[in-house]
Amino acid sequence: MADYRLVAEARTEFGKGSARRTRRAGRIPAVLYGHGQDVVHLSLPAREFAAVLRNGGTNALITIELDGTEHLALTKAVQRDPLTRIHEHVDLLTVRRGEKTTVEVPIVVVGEPGVDAIPNHQMNAVSIEADATRLPDTIEVDVTGRTAGQNITAGDLVLPAGATLISDPEALVIGFLGAPTAEALEAELAEAEAEAGIERDESDADAEAAGEGDVVPEPQDQGSGESMDAAENS
Repeated sequence: MADYRLVAEARTEFGKGSARRTRRAGRIPAVLYGHGQDVVHLSLPAREFAAVLRNGGTNALITIELDGTEHLALTKAVQRDPLTRIHEHVDLLTVRRGEKTTVEVPIVVVGEPGVDAIPNHQMNAVSIEADATRLPDTIEVDVTGRTAGQNITAGDLVLPAGATLISDPEALVIGFLGAPTAEALEAELAEAEAEAGIERDESDADAEAAGEGDVVPEPQDQGSGESMDAAENS
């Protein structure tokens, strides 16, 4: 697990105006808390913090350097502007080496299922408990060759050594459905039409399948068209 370092600065001013000035200076307002200690108000360099999230994810272990001291921390919450996506505020949780902590870890799907299987994704992340200094960035699940009915639950995921699953092990992560046949699609369409009160005669259905009933414009007689133009111009 990569070790990320950020140089923080203490904050002594609060409120919306102070937060705006902090962000204009290229920094993000943040708080650091945990282990019964008083909440510490600080700011982080915006560009460097964005790089941590981009490269290490939200479970990246960060060493916060503040006034000559170092604090190991995890990102617990990030507030973003819904339009600009700029980081507006960060909550940091102090952790210790060897300490167990509970986090949400994203699931990454690799491989391709069987040709007749349709994957149905139900969960994008699972909750695990693990050493704060050995948190995984993601958990991979291989779906290669999976067929209909070969579903994957949270309990089937391969976790890192020392990690414990907190999510329900029976929770469905990915289900696999069989590809529908042409007959099944036709039956589903007929059922939908019946529910909507649409009646369709078998003869009409056969004619539609054969392409009958389509209106085809008749070709115009160029000669008669010219004679009509001449008559109109006379």
